[in-house]
Order: sequence, then C-alpha cells, then structure tokens
Amino acid sequence: MNRCASSSHRRRAAFAIAWALAGSVAALAPLAAAARNFPATALRGKLALTNPPDVVLNGRPARLSAAMRIHGVDNMLVMTGGLPPGTYLVDYTLDSTGLIYEIWILTAQEAAVGPWPRSAEEAAAWRFDPIGQAWTKP
Repeated sequence: MNRCASSSHRRRAAFAIAWALAGSVAALAPLAAAARNFPATALRGKLALTNPPDVVLNGRPARLSAAMRIHGVDNMLVMTGGLPPGTYLVDYTLDSTGLIYEIWILTAQEAAVGPWPRSAEEAAAWRFDPIGQAWTKP
C-alpha cells in the first residue's frame, strides 16, 4: 500500500490552499479600501515636492512643518523621499504657524468628491458634513 500522496493529490491540495488564500485576500480588500475621513479644517490643493521642507502649494512657495505627516493613497504614512517627483492632488491641514501639518494624497474617487474648499475663507463660508464627508456652498 502506497502511503505517500501522489503528485496529483499534492497539486490539488496546493491549488485548494491557493484558492482559499485568494478568497481571503479578496474578502479583506473592501476593508483595506475603506473611505478616509478628512477633518473640517482640510483644504484641497496641488502639492509639488521641490526641496522638502520647501514645497510648492497651489503654485505658491510653502513649507512643511517639522512634525508633518503624509498619508499615501493607501493611508499609510510615507516620507517625502519615498514619493516620486511630481505634483499631487491633496487635502492638507495647516498648523497654528501656517506650516503644512498633515497631507493626504487623494485617490481618483476622493478627488472626484466636490466641491471642496481651497482656502480658509471658502471653508469658513461653506458648510461641512463630517459624516458624509461633503461640503455645500451657501
């Protein structure tokens, strides 16, 4: 009696395990793509990393705070050196001294949500729904 599994049985078992793992990853995908909640103080802009901490925000020179945080499209923290050169559509907040404190690089779906204020004056005049993550103009 042969007690060792044949190669076809091993292949079937490996295939079944791979199929189960693929199903597990697919089931977790919606959790990984959960919507991010932005604070009411977040403004939208175009950010170009020139020579950090010096950056260009909406075509004007700006500076990153020493304690700044950048969230990638997967919401993981990234360092300025880890980002390829280019311009990014972002939501950002400023600290009390006017330096850029927190940055979220937007996905295509997040960028499509509008309107979103681009200045503190617009944010003060508009109304923010934190649950729906949407702004409405008066």
